[in-house]
Amino acid sequence: VQLQASGGGLVQPGGSLRLSCVVSGSIFEIGPMSWYRQAPGKRRDLVASITTGSSANYADSVKGRFTISRDNAKNTGYLQMNSLKPEDTAVYYCNARVFRNSVAFSDYWGQGTQVTVSS
Repeated sequence: VQLQASGGGLVQPGGSLRLSCVVSGSIFEIGPMSWYRQAPGKRRDLVASITTGSSANYADSVKGRFTISRDNAKNTGYLQMNSLKPEDTAVYYCNARVFRNSVAFSDYWGQGTQVTVSS
């Protein structure tokens, strides 16, 4: 199983980016998907998560600005980021719980995509 994250880049404050995370490999079902971020010298923090049924949760710092979604048919998760601030600058990582069968699962990480918010 592999997770491929993409969509990062350099954007001015107030701008938008959309991150994607494609899950590939031997998949029975994809459970919860999440996005984390890690700024230099800081710990990796949860940004948003979404269940298989598309119930979402957000860190307080991104509520109202970020939207997490998923397309189960495409095995893909998304993070739409609007009204970006310099403090959103970080490497963003996707995470997914992938089931090999109805009961056995493992958690996987993508490789990270850099988001830089700067004028």
